[in-house]
Amino acid sequence: MPPISPPTPAKPTHATQSSIDIGRYDGSLELDNEKRGEKVYGEAAESALDSSVSRKHPTREWSLHDFDMGRPLGKGKFGRVYMTLYKSEIIQSKVEKQIRREIEIQQNRRHPNILRLYGYFHDEKRIFLMLEFVGKGELYRQLSKYGRFSERRSSRYIEQMADALIYLHGKHVIHRDIKPENLLLGINGELKIGDFGWSVHAPGNRRKTLCGTLGYLPPEMVEGREHNEKVDYWALGVLTYEFVNGFPPFEDRNSVNNTYRRIARVDLKFEENDICLSEEFKDLLLRYDAQKRLPLTEDLKHPWIVKYRPKDAVREGAQLS
Repeated sequence: MPPISPPTPAKPTHATQSSIDIGRYDGSLELDNEKRGEKVYGEAAESALDSSVSRKHPTREWSLHDFDMGRPLGKGKFGRVYMTLYKSEIIQSKVEKQIRREIEIQQNRRHPNILRLYGYFHDEKRIFLMLEFVGKGELYRQLSKYGRFSERRSSRYIEQMADALIYLHGKHVIHRDIKPENLLLGINGELKIGDFGWSVHAPGNRRKTLCGTLGYLPPEMVEGREHNEKVDYWALGVLTYEFVNGFPPFEDRNSVNNTYRRIARVDLKFEENDICLSEEFKDLLLRYDAQKRLPLTEDLKHPWIVKYRPKDAVREGAQLS
C-alpha cells in the first residue's frame, strides 16, 4: 500500500503552522467520490477503522472536515496519495486482513526512520490515513534520477535502515518487502521505511508465505522453506547492492526461473561493473545460510558503515519505544 501523506489540520495555530508549501487543493476529491468506490456496510466496513477507538495509542475522533487539503502527491492502487483507500476495492481485492494488519503494525511504531501513522478514520466509502509528511518523496525516484548512489550516501541509508529494522524486530515485526519503492525521504533527507503491506507480527514463529518482491526474495523463500526475521537481513543486502550498483543483483527480466536460480546460488557479480567498489562493501553482502547472515547490530559496527558515519552522529532510534 502506498504511503498517504496527511492533510494539514484546519486553522493551525501560529506555533504549529508549517513553513512547507502543501499547494492548493485541486477539487478532485469530490470527483473521485462521484466516480469511484461503493458504499460498504456491516462488520467489514465498521470494525476497528477509527484510531480513536484503538486499544493502543488512541487518538481524538477525526473527520474529513478537520483538514485543509493540499495538492495531491500521487496515486496508488486503492487511492490517492494524499487521500484515501476505497473500501469496496479493498474487499474486491480480498486484502481486508492485510490492510488491517498494516494499519495496526504501523500505528504502533515509533522510530525516526519509520513512516509514522498518526491516525485513521472512515466514512461509507473510504478509509483515510493520516501519515507523516515526507518532504523529499520516494527514494526510488532519487535512485532512478542518479542511476546509483555513492558508497558514502548508500552507507548512510543502510545504517538508518539497519537501525529501524533492529527496532522492528525487537517488536517482533518482520517487514518482508524492503526495496527502494517502499522507502521515502523526510524533509531533512532522512530515510523512512513505509508500506507495511507484507509485514507480519510474528513473535517466536516461523513463516512459509511466499511474499515480497521477486528480486529481493531470499533463498529460503524461493526454495519453499520456512523463514523468520532474517529475510529482512537478506533484503538489506540486496538493497545495499542496488544502491551502489544501480540495479538489483539477481534479477533476470527475461526469466523468473533464472532469477530464482541466481538467488538460490547467491550468484553475485562484480567483475562486469565498471564501478570501483571497496572490499569493505563486498564483505557486507549476502549469505545463503540465514544463520550466517551478519546480525544487524554487527552491521552498525561494520567498517563500511563506520567509515562514512559523521563523527557527531548519534544513534537514538533503537532506544525509542
